[in-house]
Amino acid sequence: MGRDVVARAAPRGKIRAGSKPPPRWAAEPRVHCRAMTTIVPTAPLARASTLPKRYYLEPAILEAEKERVFGRTWQLVARADELQRVGDFVPATVLDEPVVITHGLDGELRAFYNVCRHRAGQVALTRGNRKSLQCRYHGWTYGLDGQLRACPEMEATEDFRKEDFGLMPIRVDRWGPFVFVNLWADAPPLRDVMGGIPAEVAAAGYDVDRMRSVERREYLIECNWKVYVDNYLEGYHLPIAHPQLYKELDYDSYRVEEFRYYSKQHAPIRELKPGEELGRDRRYLRSADGEGSALYYWLFPNTMFNIYQDNMSSNVILPMGADRTLTTFEWFFAEPGSGPGWESMQQTIAFSDEIQQEDIVICEQVQRGLRSRSYEAGRFSAKRENGVYHFQNLVREFLGPLEE
Repeated sequence: MGRDVVARAAPRGKIRAGSKPPPRWAAEPRVHCRAMTTIVPTAPLARASTLPKRYYLEPAILEAEKERVFGRTWQLVARADELQRVGDFVPATVLDEPVVITHGLDGELRAFYNVCRHRAGQVALTRGNRKSLQCRYHGWTYGLDGQLRACPEMEATEDFRKEDFGLMPIRVDRWGPFVFVNLWADAPPLRDVMGGIPAEVAAAGYDVDRMRSVERREYLIECNWKVYVDNYLEGYHLPIAHPQLYKELDYDSYRVEEFRYYSKQHAPIRELKPGEELGRDRRYLRSADGEGSALYYWLFPNTMFNIYQDNMSSNVILPMGADRTLTTFEWFFAEPGSGPGWESMQQTIAFSDEIQQEDIVICEQVQRGLRSRSYEAGRFSAKRENGVYHFQNLVREFLGPLEE
């Protein structure tokens, strides 16, 4: 499942995103994968099989996913507080693609490929604050708006115009403390992909703009990235894999609600049983409004948000190879506080880490099992695994026909 629950005792720079989309300059990716056949639409959940094992093992499929999944979806790459001041810039990567996000002198948030148009050096190696970006190879200098400002000793080069060699733009947008980029010019806007999430979060009284990062942890897991996402999107494994978390949740009420590009998990804290004591038998107490005390979202393909009244956490899943995955957790609090508030926050993070360690064991076991000659594909629990089915269908949709 890979997310945390929150203790009730836990305590509680404006950027304008650019509104003009970049020109359509990127060509459609062409993907050729060895020994692969066209994927036909899957059967209804109760009759469907899981993705064949090759989708978790073949490097060629990962290469296709880099282009057709990660190259066409909104990727969380930075925090808004890193870009709070005019002149701030942050380099990042979308898998193998270097990018840089800038807070321009005009107040606009922009993003570009972090590649000099001369000989492909990078123009930003570390985050900083400047009025320009300079490639450390030959000194070509760009404004924070991406325009080429200086290119030494190019006077004798024929048919060369500085205005034709600005940084290549990519799309950028922000929600709360999260900054996203999208490499595909024709992808739906972030607001369309997120659907009702921002409005639902705001209507529930959560102020995500006040959240500030307090801790970040990374975990390198020996499994395919989809193994980890599959695991996150179902509570079916809770009774066996997460005994402590299982005691906290109302498992019978656990359900996953699907939307076009995201899903929401309903995992309410259960009420205390007779004789149980908070702090001895249970960590968390169900609030008076029950399920409304927390919101859990997954955004296709690889981003999770867990949102509470006074804190939230994000989890980004990135493939490092066909059988290696980097998961990055980050916790945000509106008022981290001190004393009991700080201790409660640390307990929340520690419990999340405990759940993560349990999930790592399971995911690595699954990856070993996928390599077995005895396994080809499985079946879904129609009662418990609709979230996994939804995710795998989106993977099929985005990958589309894959040529031999």
